[in-house]
Amino acid sequence: MNIATKTALTGCLLALAACAQPAPPAAPPVVDPYAAVGGGAVFQGDLNGGTLGSQATAQYFQGTVGDTVLFPVDQTTLTSDARAVLARQAAWLSQNGNFTAIIQGHAEETGTREYNLALGARRASAVQEYLVAQGVDPGRIRTLSFGKERPAETCSDEACYAKNRRAVTVVNDSGVGA
Repeated sequence: MNIATKTALTGCLLALAACAQPAPPAAPPVVDPYAAVGGGAVFQGDLNGGTLGSQATAQYFQGTVGDTVLFPVDQTTLTSDARAVLARQAAWLSQNGNFTAIIQGHAEETGTREYNLALGARRASAVQEYLVAQGVDPGRIRTLSFGKERPAETCSDEACYAKNRRAVTVVNDSGVGA
């Protein structure tokens, strides 16, 4: 290495050393005056606020437990698939006593408005009766019929009709805003 290169490197090193900042002083320790009281604070609860944590939400109920049961044409009889969903709903409602439920009865677009409102009401009642028979407090459940007024699918074929013959259980945390 020639002298010019050594001088340039030495200058760069001195410039870098001048830019270096001293280490920051160590932060003083944090003293918790309550740490010695009662052996310290130990949280043993649920960070999500419910008996089932993240499972105690309306979103969990809708997506995992299942909020919809389907019915055969012009029927209010619960199928075995519907009873399986309703058994899960009853178990969830029993474990989450702060939630109330509104059961919405629906029908397909065929038939008169009056017939479909009555059919939707009977479907909602069938679901309510099943949940009550499974031990859910009847005071936590209401029913509502939309008949054919709020279809899940809008078209005129059997695939759509089948999706519209349903009862939907909508849960609400009655503790919210209370």
